[in-house]
Amino acid sequence: MKKISFFSALPPFRGGISHFSEILCTSLSKKSNISKFTFKKQYPSFLFPGKTQYIANFNSNNSAKRIVSTFNPLSYIKAYREINKSEPEVFICNYWMSFFAPMMGFIARRLSKKTIKIGLVHNLTPHEKRFFDKPFNKYFVNSYDGFIALSDFVLEDIKKINPNKPCIVIPHPPYNNFNIKINQIEAQKLLTLSLTKKTILFFGIIRDYKGLDLLIEAFNLLDDSYQLVIAGEVYGDDRSYHKMIDENVNKKRIYFFNQYIPDEEVHIYFSASDCIVLPYKSGTQSGVAAIAEQFDLPVLTSNVGGISEKINHGVNGLIFKDTSAQNISDQIKECYDLKLPETIINNGDVSNVEKPNEWDLFAEEALNFASSLKS
Repeated sequence: MKKISFFSALPPFRGGISHFSEILCTSLSKKSNISKFTFKKQYPSFLFPGKTQYIANFNSNNSAKRIVSTFNPLSYIKAYREINKSEPEVFICNYWMSFFAPMMGFIARRLSKKTIKIGLVHNLTPHEKRFFDKPFNKYFVNSYDGFIALSDFVLEDIKKINPNKPCIVIPHPPYNNFNIKINQIEAQKLLTLSLTKKTILFFGIIRDYKGLDLLIEAFNLLDDSYQLVIAGEVYGDDRSYHKMIDENVNKKRIYFFNQYIPDEEVHIYFSASDCIVLPYKSGTQSGVAAIAEQFDLPVLTSNVGGISEKINHGVNGLIFKDTSAQNISDQIKECYDLKLPETIINNGDVSNVEKPNEWDLFAEEALNFASSLKS
């Protein structure tokens, strides 16, 4: 495949989807001529629950062309014309929220019939349900020639809408682009944490479906040998979390960094921690778990969607049988009883053999899938 057009949230937009897309585009560019497209405006400001949608001090070199505003249907016409100008053999569109379906479907249906249209689907089942989810998802799925799902759970969701659409699973690769891991004590000093406690991390944008309230409740049941680091910006009202922390018997050992964590600081939080906890109430896959892979942290997660698909219970993490406070706290203790943080580090690849870039492998598999649709 010589020419690919790729549409997604991309810098200057911040967040996990943008980060994923930028790395994947780098790998795709090694094998094809890629044109990157993104939003002019992604959400209306009054609908966006965070402080800002944009990366601070963004360097615009090699940035994506900004072509469409989701909430302005008139911009859809210019958008598909811009993409058509690049004469792509393949159009790949990231999909993670049904709100974008009318725009993404409209564009795909109007591209050249010679262009193969592929949906790269992070989530189809929404975390927070809305009345338009089902019809919008159906419109999106029926607009594309084939799909790459990041988990088996997502693949099944696609098949429920249209079982005849070609679809493959390529799991989310582990991240490899953040700053390297630093000494744990050094990282804990930078965050002014205790240097003698077992350190649990909750990381990423905070929304209700991610279950931070469940983890704070479970932290009540742990003894004073533990500390909890919460790092991420609350999307919405943060007062309920502050109230839970204030009422927690272990509140002096909860460190709440209620802010978006820029890429250049991510390694500090993961280096300071022993394990990461994902007590999600719903979900399909997790970019945070992919970051944990880079830093050799065990992942403790609820058994929802596709999040637990890459977890080998008792080896690289633990899967909660339920998300009660008692079970979450018991599994956190089990993580240390099994010495999972030390085991994962000791089992890491210490050979001098260069490991394959899993993003390059993802890109290669995606292009092979595109070729199969063309033939």
